[in-house]
Amino acid sequence: MAAGKGTRMGTDLPKVLTPTLGRPMVEWVIEACREAGISRIVLIVGHGAELVRAAYAGQSDIEFVVQSPQLGTGHAVDQARPILIGLDASTPVVVLGGDGPLIRSSTIRTLIHEHKAQSAAATLATSVIADPVGYGRIVRGNSGEFIRIVEHKDANATEQLIAEVNPSYYCFRNEDLLRDLSHVGNKNASGEFYLVDVLTILRTNGRPVHVVCAVPPEDVLSINTPAQLIEVESILRQREAASTARSHA
Repeated sequence: MAAGKGTRMGTDLPKVLTPTLGRPMVEWVIEACREAGISRIVLIVGHGAELVRAAYAGQSDIEFVVQSPQLGTGHAVDQARPILIGLDASTPVVVLGGDGPLIRSSTIRTLIHEHKAQSAAATLATSVIADPVGYGRIVRGNSGEFIRIVEHKDANATEQLIAEVNPSYYCFRNEDLLRDLSHVGNKNASGEFYLVDVLTILRTNGRPVHVVCAVPPEDVLSINTPAQLIEVESILRQREAASTARSHA
C-alpha cells in the first residue's frame, strides 16, 4: 500500500518516495518482497501517483493501481480487485505497508510458509514490543487462537496491557480476501474501510485466521515523521555495517 500523502514528513513528495538511506522508503519493501520470492508486486498508489509510477516504470514485476479517493486500507486493497480476480483461488496474497522499510525478507517468507502450512484463510505476523502504546493489540483466546485486533484508542485497561501488536503484515487466501472485502463496512469514526475487518469477518464465518509472532521488535517502526525517519535510517545503517562485517569475517 503506497497511496499516503505523508503530511507530517514536511515534503511534497509522495510519502513512499521519501529518501531513506539513499533509497525511496518503498524500495526497501519491494526488495524484501523480491528476496522472499514474490514475483508479482502491485503498488497501490494515490498521492503523487505519477511520480511513483515514473520511479518504477519499466520494472516488469511491478504493477500499479490507483486509490482515489483514499478511504482506508480495505478500500486500498480492493482497488487491486481486477488483478486479484485473475489469480487462482488459493493464491497467497501478501499485503504490506509501503512505509515500513525495516521489513525483512525472512519475515515475509515465514508469513507465507505459515499461511500455507496452516491452510489459513488469513495469516498475520505480529510482534511483542516493550512499548505497545499506539499499536493495535492482538487479542487471543485461551488456546492462543486469534480473536480480534483492538486499536489502542478502543482498548480497555486489560487490553492495553497486551504487548503483542499488529505491524500490518498480512497474507490472505485470494478467494477469501476477495469475498470478504466486499463485506467490509465503514461505520466507524473515520468513515473508512479497514482491512483488519476482513479478519473479523473471516473468523465470524468460521474461516481459519492464523497468527505467527514473527516480526522482530526492532522491525516494527514505520515512518510517519522526520524523527522516525532518522531512527529508521540509524537502524538500517547498523544492519548494513553488521552485514559488511559478516561478509569480511
